Parts: sequence; C-alpha cells; structure tokens
Amino acid sequence: MPDEPKTLDPAAVTRPAPLPEHPAPAPETGRTARWTLGLVSVGLVLAALNLRPAITSLGALLEEVTASLHMSGTVAGVLTSVPPLCFAIFGITAPRLARRFGPAAVVCAGMAAILAGLVLRPLATGTAAFLAASALALMGIAVSNVLMPVIVKRYFPDRIGSMTGLYSMALALGTSLAAAVTVPLTDALGGDWRLGLGVWAAVAALAVLPWLPLVKDRTGTPRTEPGAPAATAPAPAAERAPRPMHRSRTAWALACFFGLQATGAYITMGWMPQIFRDAGVPASTAGVLLAVTMVMGVPLAFVIPRLATRMRHQGPIVVALGTCGLVGYTGLLLAPAGGAWVWAVLLGISNCSFPLALTMIGMRSRTGAGVVRLSAFAQCVGYLISIPGPLLVGVLYQHSGGWGVPIALMGGLMVPQMIVGSLAGRDRTVEDES
Repeated sequence: MPDEPKTLDPAAVTRPAPLPEHPAPAPETGRTARWTLGLVSVGLVLAALNLRPAITSLGALLEEVTASLHMSGTVAGVLTSVPPLCFAIFGITAPRLARRFGPAAVVCAGMAAILAGLVLRPLATGTAAFLAASALALMGIAVSNVLMPVIVKRYFPDRIGSMTGLYSMALALGTSLAAAVTVPLTDALGGDWRLGLGVWAAVAALAVLPWLPLVKDRTGTPRTEPGAPAATAPAPAAERAPRPMHRSRTAWALACFFGLQATGAYITMGWMPQIFRDAGVPASTAGVLLAVTMVMGVPLAFVIPRLATRMRHQGPIVVALGTCGLVGYTGLLLAPAGGAWVWAVLLGISNCSFPLALTMIGMRSRTGAGVVRLSAFAQCVGYLISIPGPLLVGVLYQHSGGWGVPIALMGGLMVPQMIVGSLAGRDRTVEDES
C-alpha cells in the first residue's frame, strides 16, 4: 500500500508529457500569460483612476450641490460621510463575491456600478435620489478598494511594492485631476454642476473595458501556477482553520491606522475647498489647492510602497507622514489663506498614508487568502471608524461658527494615527499570531 502513492505521483507529474510533442501551445501559453498580465496592469491603472473622482469632484462643487438641493450643513456632513459608510458596508462583501465569481469579475462589476452611479447622479432632483446614485457608485468603489491588494498579490506576487505604487499613483492622479478640473470644466460647460459631475462618467466607461476579457478568469493567478505546489503547500491547513482577524492585534492596528488615515483623507476631500473658500480664497483656486493636496500622492504613492517593502518596520514612514499632517493642520488653523499652498503640500504628503496602508496589507499576511481576509477586515473596520469624522466636522462647523474647532480635531487625530500605524508596521504577519 505505501508503494501505490509513489507510483501515482510520477504518473501525475508526467500527465502533461504530451506538451513537448506539440511545441506550439507552450509559446501561446506564454503569450497568453503576458497578455493577461498586461491587461491586468492596464485595468489596475484605469480602475485606480476612477476610485476617487466620484468623491473629489463632489467636494469641489459641494457648495453648489448643497444650495441646489437645499441641504443644510449637517446634511452636507452626512453627504461627505456616505463614502466611508458605503465602503464599510459593501466592502465586507468583496471576499465572498471574489470566491464565487473571481476577483477580476467583481472588479469589472464594480467599475460598471461606478459608471451607472456617475450617470444617474446628475439626473437627481432631490437629496434622496442624489444619495442613492452616489451610493451606487460608491458600492463599486468599495468592492474594488478591497480587491486591489488581492489582484496585486495574485497576479504580481513578486512585485507587490511596485504594482501597489503604480495603482496608488494612478489613484492619486485621478483624485487630483477631479479636484483640479471639475470647477473650470463646470464653468466651461455653462456653470451647471450636473454637467460638471456627469462628465466623469466618460472616464468610468473606459475603466470597464480592460476587465471584460478577464471576467471568466476565476483563478487570477497566472504567475503563480507553475510554482503552486511550493507556494501553496501550507495553505490547506490555513484554509481549514483560519484565525479570525478580530483576534489579531496586527489586524486591529492596521484597521485603526487605515480608519484614521481615511478619516483625514475624506475630511480633506469633502471640506478642504470650503475651508479655503471661507478664508477668502476664490472657488477655482480652492479647487486647485485640493488638487495640489491630491497630486502630491502621484509621485509619493509610487515611492512610498517601494520604500516600505524594503524596510522591516514601516513605523518611521508612519511618523514622518503624521508629522507633516500635524504641521499642515496647524498652519491651516493659524493662517489658512496666507500659507495655503504650503499647507496643501504638507497635507498631501500626509495623505500618502493610504498607499502605505495598502502596502502593509499585502505585507502582513503570507498567503493570498490571508490578504483577502485582512484587506476586507482592515478596510471595512477602518471605513467604519472613519464615518463619524466628516459628519462631526460638518456639525462642529455649523454650531461653532468657524473652522477652529474642526481643524483642531483633524490635527489631534494625527497622534493616535502615528501610534497605531507604528504598531501595524512591525515586522510580523497575522499568521505569526496564530
């Protein structure tokens, strides 16, 4: 009996033996794999470009939208809190959907949902319809947010830092472009905010196309197939008894870090143009200032993930970014108009905690399955943590009569962000805590 498996193993290994007799399929398989990886790379970039314009384009026109739809300051605060709420609610479904349909198919559906939401939002005639259309777009963003690190881990396991940097850079570029050109574009289209928001649907349509050929690719692992036996040998045991993420200190530290940086990012995207406008800065300049904040992430989002993967502990990067945020918020409190460009640059550097968090998600688990679970946990819990921030800023602004208290809150959040980020940056994985 012990000899039977030994006779079966060579048979299993030699099953593909006919392939050398037909040399044509091997080159085709190589070309197909390269074509697939190229398509995924293009898809990642176009998807990332569309993960924030639905939010930052609204931030640039928030005053016009709230006036047209007769929203109060509190309701506007709710509107700026909708993105993290949707990311938390819908992002938790991403792992299950990815297991059933494949991550590429889910990302494709996410891009289609973004497109539909951006088409429907300008047609809304009331607050409820506007929120519903926004929620549809944000639902697509939510599942794509969670699956981006998964796509990178599966298709590019040996290039996590560079590919995370690539799509983080594209994400920052899309964010800054939407912030910079939405107001001038709206003015060029006659001053109608509906056209200014609706134009981003054309960009979303492009993002759907690269994912369509990948819909049936449920493995998502063309690069790892040849080495599957060695790379996935420990996986069955981990799959049988995965450690719950809520019992991992590293997962909680990463989730809290993600939540605090998201709080700052969505407060910035939702309220920073209004802060500058209230300080006497023209609307078009306020939009450009937000764009400056966002565009800082274009080069840094490519550099920081590559740097992070070369370091055993990412804590020093966390502290450096948090310090920039502290200085930026202090300046915004003391001289919002006088040093506007400096504060915009510093807050843009601070917002690069986002690509750092994504990189750490890929580094804090050894397996693809672990990254899926960690990404869902960290992002969903993180976005839940971030929900009160933009809403609280709106309430404080309305009831305090100024931006002093809200900005002090923003700056104060930098301290716990640096603490939990340093804990999340320790050289360990969630499997180490099992």
